[in-house]
Order: sequence, then structure tokens, then C-alpha cells
Amino acid sequence: MAGASLFTLLDELAALLDDVATMTKVATKKTSGVLGDDLALNAEQVSGVPTDREWPVVWAVAKRSMVNKVVLVPTALAISAFLPALVQPLLMSGGALLCFEGMEKVSSRTPKTRVAPKSEAERVSGAVRTDFILSAEIVVIALGTVAGVPLLQQALTLAALSVVMTVGVYGLVAGIVKLDDVGLALSRRGGPSAALGRGLLAIAPKLMRLLSLAGTVAMFLVGGGIVGHGIPVVYAWLEPMNGLLAAGVEGLLGAAIGLALVGLAAAGRWVRARAGGQLPAP
Repeated sequence: MAGASLFTLLDELAALLDDVATMTKVATKKTSGVLGDDLALNAEQVSGVPTDREWPVVWAVAKRSMVNKVVLVPTALAISAFLPALVQPLLMSGGALLCFEGMEKVSSRTPKTRVAPKSEAERVSGAVRTDFILSAEIVVIALGTVAGVPLLQQALTLAALSVVMTVGVYGLVAGIVKLDDVGLALSRRGGPSAALGRGLLAIAPKLMRLLSLAGTVAMFLVGGGIVGHGIPVVYAWLEPMNGLLAAGVEGLLGAAIGLALVGLAAAGRWVRARAGGQLPAP
């Protein structure tokens, strides 16, 4: 009798894991676009780090990214169950923050507003903050794919997706930032490997510049898309557009939001400086 109960339990456990695997696959497919943006943004964040610090920086961000998921998954489940109306405003706030940070990156690259290079701690902090926003969107999208199933399956699916996307994204980032080291090692071997190594050495800096640009653009695309989809009038306008046109409009919306927020932040700093007597009276 006990043996039959054990086999029944194992059979139910196997069925549960099979269902979780299927739902994780579906959720991963639905969030693949955001995962691509996550990859571009995180690779961009570690570009410019000294070679000997690249992997430690990626590892530091990856560990804190997993902490983000540990916080986000139960929080998302609780909000979805008890305060579902909060999900969209929280997402829109995160989207607006992405737009703001994207425009700050653009403004910091112009000659008149160039700022001091970021420290390692600042890079890690910025990458973790960006990861939190994108992870929140991924978790919410994935939550939509498991709506209606028991809570245990929802939790296991989101946990599995969190592990898959953290290992996948940061594994790829670690590989990308070390392309130049691999190229250098191959170029010193001689023979066919040397030609491959020289090719990697030539490609690596171009790839990092491309990812840096893609990461900044992704901030506007993702941020503008989140905010736009949260405003019914804008969403109704975007919905009939084809994918490429909608992405372009979302990117422009994200840039406009970022510009407005950067302007407001600058005005706030000016007001505080004036109030503190740091600026001369007109």
C-alpha cells in the first residue's frame, strides 16, 4: 500500500515537472525579445571595464541579478493574486526609468556634457538596476502565460525561467567580453588558429560598440513600449501597426520620455542649487 502511494506520488511529481517544463518553454519564447534586450544592455554595461575585471564584474552582476529574481518572483505572485491593479503602474514606472537612463547615456556621450568614466561599483549598480526592470517585465509577461494554473506550478515555472534567463544571459555576456582574450590566445598559436584569432581581435571591439549602441536603443524601445502599452490611447494607436513601425514609434516615444525626464532632473538640480545659494541671483 505504501509502495503504491509512493509510485502515485512520483507519477504526480513527474507530471508536475513535465507541465512546468512545457510552460517554461512557452514563457521563454514569449519573453525572448526582452531577453535579447537584457543581453545587449548588460554587455553594454561592462564594456570599457579593464580586462582583468571583466569576469568579476559580470559575476557580481549575475549574483545580484539572481537576488533580483528571488525578490521579484514571490512579489509578482503576491501582487498578481492580491493587488493586480498595481502591476501595470509599477511596470510603467520601470519603463520610464529605463527611458531616463537611456537619455542620460546619450547626453553623457556628447562633447559638451561628457561626464567622468563610471567606477566599477557604479557600473555594477547601474547594470543591476537595469536588470531589475527588465527582469520585472519578463516575470510579468511569463506570469501571464501561466495564469489559471495552480500557484505551485506558477511559482516553479517562474523559478525555472529565472534560472534559465540568468545563466543564459550572463553566460553569453561573459563569453562576449572575453572574445578579445580568446582572439589574442589563438593569434599566438600560429597556423589556421592565428587567422581566426586575428579575426576575433578585429571583430571584438566592433561587436562591443554595436552592443553598446544596441543597449542604449533597447532602453528606449523597451521603456517606450512599456509606457506606451500602459496608456490605452497610445496602445490603441500602436496595436494596428506592423512590428517594425510599432518598434520605431515606441523607440521615439521612449526617447521623448527620457528627454523630458532628463530635463526635469536638470531643472530640479538647478532649483536645489539656487535654493542652496550655489548659483548667483539674476
